[in-house]
Amino acid sequence: MSLPRTFVGFSSDDINYYRLMQAWKNNEHIDFNFTDCQLPDVINSDNEAYVKSKCRERINMAGKFIQLIGENTKYKRKYVPWEAEVAIEKGCTIIGVNLNGSRQSDDRCPSWIHDIGAIFVPFNAAIIKHALENYTMNKDDDYHYKSEIYTQLGL
Repeated sequence: MSLPRTFVGFSSDDINYYRLMQAWKNNEHIDFNFTDCQLPDVINSDNEAYVKSKCRERINMAGKFIQLIGENTKYKRKYVPWEAEVAIEKGCTIIGVNLNGSRQSDDRCPSWIHDIGAIFVPFNAAIIKHALENYTMNKDDDYHYKSEIYTQLGL
């Protein structure tokens, strides 16, 4: 099976979680991998249209979109919701990853991925990998895995 081509959207407050996902990917002792479509370098530009065009190029490469959901994610108004909207427009599978450990959509869920058919999982390599490899978008509502899936994964 080919690796899921994935763009990870996150608030700058949560960049360390994205970096941890990269570390999981690079650790031979952790069974976690994906084709990272995130921008390879920080864009040093104040030109919003230019930054968005570069992000759109990368999102268009992806089939999956992970939204890291931290304490302040739903309050972001510039790039964070826009990235998700581009991914939704493209038809990416949306995976909401709760940094607070919740296994389902909760009060931190940003409006832009609420009730669109996304699945919500906690920040954990095994369940994120499972979602990347197995979940396909549903029509609407919010979805989560039943406890049996977590048990099968040893969680």
